[in-house]
Amino acid sequence: MKVCIAEKPSVAREIAGALGATKRMDGYIEGNGYQITWTFGHLCTLKEPHEYTESWKRWSLSALPMIPARFGIKLINNPTYEKQFKVIENLMRNAQVVINCGDAGQEGELIQRWVLQKAGCKCPVYRLWISSLTEESIREGFKKLKAESEFTKLYEAGLSRAIGDWLLGMNATRLYTLRYGQNKQVLSIGRVQTPTLALIVNRQAEIDHFKPEPYWELKTVYRHTTFSAVKGKFAQKEEGERFLESVRQEDFTVTNISEKKGKEYAPRLFDLTSLQVECNKKFAFSADETLKLIQSLYEKKATTYPRVDTTYLSEDLYPKVPNILKGLTDYAHLTAPVLERAIPKSKKVFDNAKITDHHAIIPTGHPAHSLSENERKVFDCVAKRFIAAFYPDCEVSTTTVMGAVGKVDFKVTGKQILKPGWRIVFGAEPKEPDAEPAEENSVLPAFAKGESGPHQPILKETWTQPPKPYTEATLLRAMETAGKWVENDELRDALKENGIGRPSTRAAIIETLFKRNYINKEKKNLYPTSTGKELIGAIREELLKSAELTGLWEKKLRLIERGTYEARTFLEELKQMVGQIVSNVLSEPYGRRLP
Repeated sequence: MKVCIAEKPSVAREIAGALGATKRMDGYIEGNGYQITWTFGHLCTLKEPHEYTESWKRWSLSALPMIPARFGIKLINNPTYEKQFKVIENLMRNAQVVINCGDAGQEGELIQRWVLQKAGCKCPVYRLWISSLTEESIREGFKKLKAESEFTKLYEAGLSRAIGDWLLGMNATRLYTLRYGQNKQVLSIGRVQTPTLALIVNRQAEIDHFKPEPYWELKTVYRHTTFSAVKGKFAQKEEGERFLESVRQEDFTVTNISEKKGKEYAPRLFDLTSLQVECNKKFAFSADETLKLIQSLYEKKATTYPRVDTTYLSEDLYPKVPNILKGLTDYAHLTAPVLERAIPKSKKVFDNAKITDHHAIIPTGHPAHSLSENERKVFDCVAKRFIAAFYPDCEVSTTTVMGAVGKVDFKVTGKQILKPGWRIVFGAEPKEPDAEPAEENSVLPAFAKGESGPHQPILKETWTQPPKPYTEATLLRAMETAGKWVENDELRDALKENGIGRPSTRAAIIETLFKRNYINKEKKNLYPTSTGKELIGAIREELLKSAELTGLWEKKLRLIERGTYEARTFLEELKQMVGQIVSNVLSEPYGRRLP
């Protein structure tokens, strides 16, 4: 009998349906030579400190650092989990072959391998690796089952991540709680959690210490169009007023008109982070809400695997695009123009070199039934991005008009859409969710070089503004790029290598900060609590709170996954680092303790 292990019951049912297994048993489904069982996500976890040695049960500075000679796993103490594990264990005893049907990612690999190890699996193991749960995709995946050995590096990366989080979290949490918590509260420290909190605390410090300063801008209105002085801002009002007086004496003259035609490309397809950013900006969904909604859409076969960090599609998907578009029947008015002609195969969409384990999040073309209102909103975002990717580029004309009053030069720029192209899909929506507002004069009147006339100059006083508090959207981007805010897609892709956390874990990290009362939310804005500020203030170890340093660890984990860095080297470095942190903190003067 072939035993398949899925990550949850709903996925097991889809797999069973595709394989023709219909007999419901206690904890599994049987039929057609298969037994399909499931976990509930994590059934196993790393052992607690006291399970390695009794002396680690009591929290004590003298016991630190806690570094087990060999890490072990245990079954999570939960009656439902224990019962299901027994089912899996019994099925494996008689299995000819086991097929790992866990989520096709690092976490999914770790979850399933731990269960297989704990159950003492002895038979050959194969891997199902698919990007959607449609019947066609599942059957295709079973025809191309992969050897378990192909994913050993993926497992090693997941295991290194889990052990690294244990080493740093267990030791640093006890260290700072005992040193600064005065036994009143547990001060939770995490490899990704703490630098994320530091981003929010540091941003708030910038806001609190910001001193606004005035500046003045010279503008003039000619033919209902606002021109700005080329000189820019004036730091002193008196200087601005001198220029203002000088331009009041003469007429405004148009000195030059230049027009530049160009193209704007359709927005990239979604990876998980960009989808979370879009839904936070557009619907105020939290990162965690968006992850749950897109996961549900995946399980309902409406969209592909969500925990991805690429915005590209593999080239073998190109022939499937017409059928996917045809399946989007609710969007027929938008897909019809694409299906009328040859579908473009652009490197901005299809690029094997930009694909990791999975491709970007797209619709499957499978009918999306029984969607909630919020699921429909997320699906609409994904569907429209996909459709827009195959529309023509948006053609624009940018006009720059230069003018002068005496010796003072002025300028205005306006943009006109000549052919909307992909913009038709989104209607009035902007190209990018975080795009700047449109310029004052989006379409300019027709000017002629040399024309002249009266104008109305003004000196506008403005004050410098403090940085904005993080929202979940901007925090996700900062986590993705290790604290560096960038708008350019190519640069953002390069910085993803050093991002903190993974797309699949960032939402949980933010939720953890809420639960531990380190941050709170007002409207969309995130603010640190007094506890969060105090904790970051107490941590002098830059390694624990630097987004850039944590990003370097993440990069090493990715290299382990690719087989270009050794897991044992990574863990040895972490052990040495944890020992150094303990030594450094214990040698610090006590200073201010947390309340």
